[in-house]
Amino acid sequence: MKILGGRYLDENELRDLGLERVGSNVLVHERAILVDLDRISLGSNVRIDAFCVLSASAGSLAIGDHVHIASHADIYAGGGVEIGDFCGLSQGGKIYSTNDDYSGKSLTGPTIPKQYTNVHRAPVKLGRHVVVGSGSVVLPGVEIGEGSTVGALSLVSRNLDPWGVYGGVPARRLKDRRKDLLERERDLLKDSLDPGH
Repeated sequence: MKILGGRYLDENELRDLGLERVGSNVLVHERAILVDLDRISLGSNVRIDAFCVLSASAGSLAIGDHVHIASHADIYAGGGVEIGDFCGLSQGGKIYSTNDDYSGKSLTGPTIPKQYTNVHRAPVKLGRHVVVGSGSVVLPGVEIGEGSTVGALSLVSRNLDPWGVYGGVPARRLKDRRKDLLERERDLLKDSLDPGH
């Protein structure tokens, strides 16, 4: 892969930086920002593109196998974020597992001492084969069920059931998602065990 304007760090370089776990065939662009490396776990066959922010500050971030985090996507895992195998976070997508209290009862922002804030922390989980579309936002405490997709510019503020196509503000189920990809997954895993196949 030829790249102008930076390069991807490989799994060996990432292990040397002190990530909690790094699988094989992992690429993280050098212009991505990773915060609290020792709380970030990356599976195998993962690519994280330029201009992403992955912050595990006060939490943990676990990314499974065959995951792509596209450019300008951000994950704030202060309340914990788990991303299952075969997931994708498209360009500009955001995942938040913490949120300030905007009711006016508390002060907000990272410069305020904790006793004056009321930060809500709740884990976020993306099941296997979840795709979050460009510019979409996932809020704290949300679980997106296996195989579901979220259309571009959507707001996910509640749990989404498995194998649906969701979109809108707030995101709602538009239709069922086909499961044909599970057979393709089996083929891929079979081929990876038998490369001569």
